[in-house]
Amino acid sequence: MTKKAVVPFKGTKEQEAKLYEVLNGLKGVRGAVMPALQKAQDIYGYLPIEVQQMIADFFGVPLAEVYGVATFYAQFSLTPSGKYKVGVCLGTACYVKGSGDVYNKFRELLKLSEGESLTEDGKFSLEATRCIGCCGLAPVLTVNGEVYGKVTVGQVADILAKYE
Repeated sequence: MTKKAVVPFKGTKEQEAKLYEVLNGLKGVRGAVMPALQKAQDIYGYLPIEVQQMIADFFGVPLAEVYGVATFYAQFSLTPSGKYKVGVCLGTACYVKGSGDVYNKFRELLKLSEGESLTEDGKFSLEATRCIGCCGLAPVLTVNGEVYGKVTVGQVADILAKYE
């Protein structure tokens, strides 16, 4: 069994006040859970279970309903992102040109076990993405939106060093 990193919730009173301001603005609106989750993610950067519970309690709906919406839509994240967000494309064009090996090298160097996506220090997060529209540069990855093309396993350490 692999050990999953547990990231403690570190919400501030200011964030909570902003969230309740948003929720009060959505009071009585049909389908308010979705926009509440969108705004909550803007405030916190992700949707920890504690925030989902606040939304559920405010609207008087089961936590399962809020969680269901949060996990159904790809726009929502239940885990925090690192300061540097690495996305390795595993779409077909990239994968056949070795992006799976590039992804695994990132996992190795970042010391991420299966199922983990955030380094212990919170500096890096790693995500396997689908096509980002740069197939001619395969294999492709991004770091905070900066695109790297024709990446090899041998370049991974240098790419990480740029952000150390």
